[in-house]
Amino acid sequence: MTELRRLREAFRTSLDLPPDAEVDDLRYQDNEKWDSLAHMSLVAAIEDEFSVMIDTDDVIALSSFKEAVRILGEHGIEFRD
Repeated sequence: MTELRRLREAFRTSLDLPPDAEVDDLRYQDNEKWDSLAHMSLVAAIEDEFSVMIDTDDVIALSSFKEAVRILGEHGIEFRD
């Protein structure tokens, strides 16, 4: 499974979205399911899936799927579709 697919799945699972939900353009303020509890679940899922530790500044900055890609890129994760 590609890294993008793994990240998409982490978003869908953490935010309780349907398996076919489009998440690439998902943003925190645009999704009612993305509350503070779901945010921490998402952070934990990303950390577990990619074996990384996201620092506090990035936990706060993680406000979209694209931002998650950027943050993981800083951890050496390469994304290709």
